[in-house]
Amino acid sequence: MNDAPTLFDPTSAGWKPLRPEGYPALIGPFWFKREEGGFRYGFPAEPRHLNNGGVVHGGMLMSFADDVLGMTVWEAAGRKPCTTVQLSTQFISPARVGDFVEGRAEILRATRSVVFVRGLVTVGGRTVIHADGIWKILGA
Repeated sequence: MNDAPTLFDPTSAGWKPLRPEGYPALIGPFWFKREEGGFRYGFPAEPRHLNNGGVVHGGMLMSFADDVLGMTVWEAAGRKPCTTVQLSTQFISPARVGDFVEGRAEILRATRSVVFVRGLVTVGGRTVIHADGIWKILGA
């Protein structure tokens, strides 16, 4: 008998895969969906994402949050290269194998060279992580 959870199929709900490159290719795939006011990002939690406690590893969730906030800044900065200066995360609840983990972010303030952003990582409307950070627009 197979006790593995059935993973959510993002394509069936209109999600599109992000082109896997670099580090995200190792921990993804990540998915995106355009919505009013921006994008949603997501990934299906797999056994390889778990820590020894049986929930999605905090480092995985922080990496995902960094990508979600960073992609939001990248879009807001006209797709100019940018880098994380500071990322603060608060862990609220766990994510488990089989969960489709989603992330959304919003720009709080943008200057010519620095962007302040915050976001949520959720599972089914339940907050997993709250994150906020500062990004530098490179070359600005």
